[in-house]
Amino acid sequence: MRDNIQVPYGYEPPAEASKGTLIYYDSFEDTTEEDLEAAAALKKQMGFRKLVLYPLHEATGKRMFDQPISPYYKREDRLHEWRREQADPTIVVEGLEGKRKKYTPFESAMRHLTETYPSPYFVYVTPEMANLLASYATFEEWIVKLRLILSEEPSAAQLHPRLQKFAHRWRVAEFDEI
Repeated sequence: MRDNIQVPYGYEPPAEASKGTLIYYDSFEDTTEEDLEAAAALKKQMGFRKLVLYPLHEATGKRMFDQPISPYYKREDRLHEWRREQADPTIVVEGLEGKRKKYTPFESAMRHLTETYPSPYFVYVTPEMANLLASYATFEEWIVKLRLILSEEPSAAQLHPRLQKFAHRWRVAEFDEI
C-alpha cells in the first residue's frame, strides 16, 4: 500500500548533506582509541553517511601479515564497545569475516561492501596496508571504483609502484581538529 504525501507546488526535497561510505579496512590488532576517533572525526569532517569498521579474520590476517593476530571475536567486541560509547548510529562494525570464518580476499570484501553501503567509497588504511593492497593483482581493478585515504604520510621509498601509478586515487588524511 502506498501513502500519498502532499507537498506545495514547486517543492524540491533538500539535498543530502552527507554522502558515501568511509570504510576502515584493518586488522584492528594495534589500533588505538585515538585511531578510531580519528576515523570518526574524518567521517564527520568529510561528510560521509557511514563509517564502516571492517575487521579482518585471523585466517585473512595470517595470509596478509607475517605475525599472528588475536582472535576475531576479541577485536570485534572491542570495536562494538567503542561504537556503543560513541552513540553514533552511522558507525557500523561489518561482520562479514566473522560469518565466513575463513580467508576473505580484498576484492570479495569490497564487492560485499559496495553492494551493501552507499557510494562513493573511500577506504581508510595505514600506509603499510595500502602497500599490501597495491601488491594484489586485482588492485588496479578496484582502485578505479574507490579512493584510498591513508592515515599518515608514507615515505616515498616505501610506496608500492602501483600506489605511485595511481597517486591521483589516494591522499593522506588531513584533520582539522581531533
